[in-house]
Amino acid sequence: MAETEPGGSGPRYRGALHPDTWEQELEAIPMFMKRCPAEIDAARQPELACLQSLLFDEEQSPAELARMYKNEGNEYFRERDYRRAAIAYSEGLRRSCGDPELGAVLHTNRGAAQFHLGNYRSALNDAIQAKKLKPTHLKAIIRGALCHMELKNFSEAIAWCEEGLRIDSTEKKLVETRAKADRLKRAEERDARKAKVMEKKEQRDKEILLAAIKERNIKLVLEPANEEEEISDGLAEISLDGFHSDNATGAKVHLDADGNLNWPVLFLYPEHEQTDFIAAFHENSRFIDHLMVMFAELPPWDLERKYLPSNLELYFEDEERAEMHELNPEHTLLQVLQHQRYFVKSGTPTVLAFVKRSPFSKKYFSGKKVHRL
Repeated sequence: MAETEPGGSGPRYRGALHPDTWEQELEAIPMFMKRCPAEIDAARQPELACLQSLLFDEEQSPAELARMYKNEGNEYFRERDYRRAAIAYSEGLRRSCGDPELGAVLHTNRGAAQFHLGNYRSALNDAIQAKKLKPTHLKAIIRGALCHMELKNFSEAIAWCEEGLRIDSTEKKLVETRAKADRLKRAEERDARKAKVMEKKEQRDKEILLAAIKERNIKLVLEPANEEEEISDGLAEISLDGFHSDNATGAKVHLDADGNLNWPVLFLYPEHEQTDFIAAFHENSRFIDHLMVMFAELPPWDLERKYLPSNLELYFEDEERAEMHELNPEHTLLQVLQHQRYFVKSGTPTVLAFVKRSPFSKKYFSGKKVHRL
């Protein structure tokens, strides 16, 4: 409403725009807004709330409401606000307007928004629904093919492309996607064949390895699924997949080119809580040979300089009977593994080393049954 300003020659409008903030004030007027707020507060923005009420009046037909939501979604989509675009398209679909053409468009558009959000499975479901409503809807078919590509369903992507190309054989996107899907499908099949060949080879190698262990009468302890361990005298019960090594390096027993077994072996020094690990201990190597190398220089933790090869005793533990067995350092690994009470646990033979007649050794073996040489 205008009033004549005293001493003035023209009208003045109440609430006139301030010269310093006129742009912000103009933006607050619905007619001049460049972008509608995500949330409308009826108390603070009554004009917008009124317009929204008029726009989405429930007296309008479902088809009209669905189209309005579609247009709203399109605006959000152009602004790359895909989440709100998907919500708007969903509102349009909720109206169940009964127009298959409009339904197909809404599903296709929502699928496009979901695709940009990375929700490829949801986008594919929308493409499927759109294609049901309108089997010749190329945009839906293209979207479905692209979803299958992202989901690495290359055979399905090819099928969707071929379906679309029967409608329009010149559709560039379908031609390109069809070629890419075919290339990736061939590569996937090639990799699968290679993996199958490798799997068969690994299986064959395991069988040869286990046969070599069985031939040497070496006994293995399986890691049990329950708390009770079972010791197998043979290998008939051993699962090839369950034969593994639990050592930190992942080293495993293997056959060398000459058909000899090489084992990962763990040395324990209980007195100092120290360990040594040999990743590939040849079955025909003697323990003394390794000790000579391992203790060529005394370890830093041996402050008393006691760990000399000639001053050490080696043992293995029979856990089932809670007994200790002394080893002859002159023996080979194979000779030790073939001992009637030696069981290889978790694929890694273990040996304990003590200083001869040391106070710790005497205390450690006190009360234990020990089989000495």
